[in-house]
Amino acid sequence: MSTSMDAALERAETPALFPADFVRRSADYILSQQLADGCIPWFDGHHADPWDHVEAAMGLSIAGEYAAAERAYVWLADKQLDDGSWWAAYKRGEVDNSERRETNFVAYIATGIWHHFLITEDRGFLLRFWPMVEHALGFVLALQSEHGDIQWAVDGQGEPLEDALITGCSSIYKSLECGINIASALNSERADWRRARDRLGDALREKPHRFDRTWESKARFSMDWFYPVLTGAFEGAGAKLRLQKRWDEFVVAGLGCRCVNDEPWVTVAESCELTMALLAAGEREKAETIYRGLHRWQDEDGGYWTGYVYRDNAVWPEEKTTWTVGAMLLAADALAGLTPASSLFTQVNLRDAPQNTEGLDCLHPLELTGSQR
Repeated sequence: MSTSMDAALERAETPALFPADFVRRSADYILSQQLADGCIPWFDGHHADPWDHVEAAMGLSIAGEYAAAERAYVWLADKQLDDGSWWAAYKRGEVDNSERRETNFVAYIATGIWHHFLITEDRGFLLRFWPMVEHALGFVLALQSEHGDIQWAVDGQGEPLEDALITGCSSIYKSLECGINIASALNSERADWRRARDRLGDALREKPHRFDRTWESKARFSMDWFYPVLTGAFEGAGAKLRLQKRWDEFVVAGLGCRCVNDEPWVTVAESCELTMALLAAGEREKAETIYRGLHRWQDEDGGYWTGYVYRDNAVWPEEKTTWTVGAMLLAADALAGLTPASSLFTQVNLRDAPQNTEGLDCLHPLELTGSQR
């Protein structure tokens, strides 16, 4: 662990944001669940999905477990399909859900790759995985409508499932920021990605009718409430106002954030993400209050229980998901500045277009795997 992280940990412990051994124990739990091929399932014996796999890998990067994080990204490179996508779930090296491929799952690789680069400053890593990112975002943006929203998935035959999700599109909005930044860092310019991001942001802010068109509204889910803030679609006063409007629906004092507004169930990952959204909106005191209360759900092995049903005073489900631990580490970094990636989900840091792309980095096949060959 670096000296700078040690200093950040000392600052975070007074008053305590997390226990002294929190980062090490959390990383050890994710490592204990990671498979030999690099895959990070939800927990032992369960499936992995591309989005949650990346969330756990980002936790490893925060803890300085760079080799393990990179194995996680190699696993995704090996599994990437010819069209740039991934199936919804994998188990024991095989496809576990071939019914659909979800756009926000596919786009999230850009967030993970940029996050790891921000921490390591490893340009070779960025070059190595750039083709995977470019291919993934190409798949996603092919499903953007003329209104700016992005269809949530394709079916098993590759046919678009024509509707859009606020949470999913918000996540893609952050992934496009990260993809643009990766391109810029490699002295490339993707003006098409910038335009697509602008159109998506406009849809999230101005076109609510483009979401939940063919199914019941997802507004009861807390992620639809705070994800547009977490990912930068809403900033400043607009972000703060959005969080204030539905605070009492979703936040249970002394416990955390509900997953849905009509169930007595708080979840650790949503509470972590709300913590970061609050920081993005300038509400640090609220963010710290929510986050401090989450450590009660860490088990002896370093894992965190997914959720708690306060009506029954019971942990539920009885699962310690790797992505929950990843979210805990991401929120800790946002609060305490443990790594150079600490502001990824609390600020929009869109890099300017490179002034001269004549010296564009040559993208040789640097140890590319899977469909990238």
